[in-house]
Amino acid sequence: MVRRIIPPGNWLILGGPPAAFGAACRRHLGLPAGGIRRGVVRLAQNQDVHIPAKVDYGLRALLSLTVAGAPQTTDQLAADQGLPPRFLGAILAELRRGGLVASQRGAEGGYRLARPPSEITCAEVFRALDGPLAEVRGFRPEAANYGGSAAHLQEVWVAVRASLRQVLEHVTLDQIVRGDLPEDVKHLTADPDAWAPH
Repeated sequence: MVRRIIPPGNWLILGGPPAAFGAACRRHLGLPAGGIRRGVVRLAQNQDVHIPAKVDYGLRALLSLTVAGAPQTTDQLAADQGLPPRFLGAILAELRRGGLVASQRGAEGGYRLARPPSEITCAEVFRALDGPLAEVRGFRPEAANYGGSAAHLQEVWVAVRASLRQVLEHVTLDQIVRGDLPEDVKHLTADPDAWAPH
């Protein structure tokens, strides 16, 4: 998911550091106490927009379901896309709770799309698996308030979210499978600079 806009640093929190460092990370990111699990912390450059593995995996599984046209088991979907079955199983459970897939039992059982693929957008998948498309220190951009020289920074964060919406809310599973993306998206990817790291 596109998870958090993090000014002014470039922190990517994957786990939990020692207590004092963890507290500093929570303050910097605006997280509640205990918001960082124990584990490993990785600091990465330019990770302001992050698409988590579970969103990538979830979309790939849904695209496999779109092509299959019939219920598929977790193992079948995992094999089709080379994904870890146990992790994918947890993702599919979240997608079911989000109303994007349905499950059925029996010999012909498995997962199927809950709606036609032409009605399921990338934004819905992001939100079902990872919450809002963009957050500023854990808050939605419209809730961020700044003063002084940063008074108009909120408008930048709102524009970032609007840009994400312009792509993710208008691209459906069906369009991805057919390779028939909206013209606005094609225009973005036609720019060679879009493919270059910055």
